[in-house]
Amino acid sequence: MHKPIPLSDNIYYVGVNDRRTALFENMWPLHRGVSYNSYLIVDEKITLIDTVEVGHTDKWLARVRALIGTRPIDYLVVNHMEPDHSGAIHLLREIYPNLVIVGNKKTLPMIDGFYGISDKLQEVNEGESLSTGQHRLTFYTVPMVHWPESMVCYEETTGTLFSSDAFGSFGSLDGGIFDDEIDFDHFRDEMRRYYSNIVGKYGNPVQKALSKLGSLNLQTIAPSHGPIYRERIAEMLAMYDQWSRYDGEKGVVIAYASMYGNTEEMAEAIARELAVCGIRHVRMFDVSKTHPSYIISDIFKYKGLILGSPTYSNELHPNMEALVMKLQHMGVTSHVYGAFGSFTWSGAAAKKLAEAGESLKWELVAPQVEEKQGLKAEKYEACLALGRAMANRLNEIFG
Repeated sequence: MHKPIPLSDNIYYVGVNDRRTALFENMWPLHRGVSYNSYLIVDEKITLIDTVEVGHTDKWLARVRALIGTRPIDYLVVNHMEPDHSGAIHLLREIYPNLVIVGNKKTLPMIDGFYGISDKLQEVNEGESLSTGQHRLTFYTVPMVHWPESMVCYEETTGTLFSSDAFGSFGSLDGGIFDDEIDFDHFRDEMRRYYSNIVGKYGNPVQKALSKLGSLNLQTIAPSHGPIYRERIAEMLAMYDQWSRYDGEKGVVIAYASMYGNTEEMAEAIARELAVCGIRHVRMFDVSKTHPSYIISDIFKYKGLILGSPTYSNELHPNMEALVMKLQHMGVTSHVYGAFGSFTWSGAAAKKLAEAGESLKWELVAPQVEEKQGLKAEKYEACLALGRAMANRLNEIFG
């Protein structure tokens, strides 16, 4: 039995939770699970908004059938083709052979490509609408938020935006489905980790999407992952605006690699001086221990970034190199930056880190610091100077 979860009259949540999958997209840790959200409009025409990951089809269909019984599903709206949302399309068509699948011109060929379905497809263009009876869905494309075919649909009578991956979050829905039913602060970090790692590369497309959707009367935002928003809509929009502009808060992320502790000692000295100079938000990460998704999330949160690495085979430490490559691939901009490193016989790491910052147009607050072998007095003072320079620059920006 399933008690209905209404968003409004005749619109229901029929999503499922996944607490077993370890890695989202086989990359990002799901220490708190994830939800796959799907929505059902029970009207003259029965309409589903997205499906779920195929391994959860039985639970999902049970929730759908609890609401509609033996009535057929008339429309399936496909906002996004990633298999965690489209995985049950093939099975759904087998169960409901007259089902019409609704998508845009980029979606429909992907349905054929993924699932071999090429009939009973209805193409919708930008701004076109679909009536289900008392409800009316209007479609808007949001390309690269975060796939080329991504779109959203807006239900006009209730002011509900079915936003696909936009405004999504890692984390299962543990009883609370809506933002006013949960510990929102508990979700906030997972919202940012989701955005920064899944959508973060596409800041400009997100800005365009926010501009396009800003004129809508938004009473509810129903994403494909995470909680549904009905009270904190303005706050969520503001967070997406800030993150997509790479506009960090006052604080510093220090991420470092260290094989035998020498580079870590330099990081400790820098961090201490930041604190002495009044920077309260300092986050330190050993890149060999912490998954990069958590580091990237805090890099999106804070304006200051300091990276450190030993020289390894005349290159960066491999784990630091991986982090730098991710940041370069994502095009993360607008950071205040410092770099440091150590070496045993031939130095290269600190210079390469400085060059990485230059490639992303980060503002270098002080010359890179590099020590040969163990940390000694001169370079210890240089580490303190780097910490002071970062603190002074942040104090200039934020006051």
